[in-house]
Amino acid sequence: MTEATLAHTKWECVYHLVWIPKYRKQILFGQNKALVRQIIKELVDKKPGLEIVEGSVCVDHVHLCLKIPPKYAVSNVMGYLKGKSAMMMAERTLEVGKRSEKEKAFWARGYYVSTVGKDEKAIKRYIRKQQKEDKGS
Repeated sequence: MTEATLAHTKWECVYHLVWIPKYRKQILFGQNKALVRQIIKELVDKKPGLEIVEGSVCVDHVHLCLKIPPKYAVSNVMGYLKGKSAMMMAERTLEVGKRSEKEKAFWARGYYVSTVGKDEKAIKRYIRKQQKEDKGS
């Protein structure tokens, strides 16, 4: 992974995101799996600065390793991805499209997120090295 830049910022913000279909139903296979992958890619491509590092659509959950610029809140990006993808799934699939408004919720509430960053030991070594260099000057 390489650093990206904004006007006055260098950044490398990568997050591991996981979310599930409503009631953790095992519905992400076959056509649905391909459609979810396509929709997520479309949505990420529409949002400037977002970049998929790695991703996997499993039968009952989605894993996404995503670069998110610091100008976006992770919660807003997740709201965007889950909200828009649910609407797009409803539009593009007959089965989901036939459901009542109440039943159109495709994703469960919530998600899992963790940061994916540089190795903690490497950062500690770097900080110690910086302290030693600072004391030397």
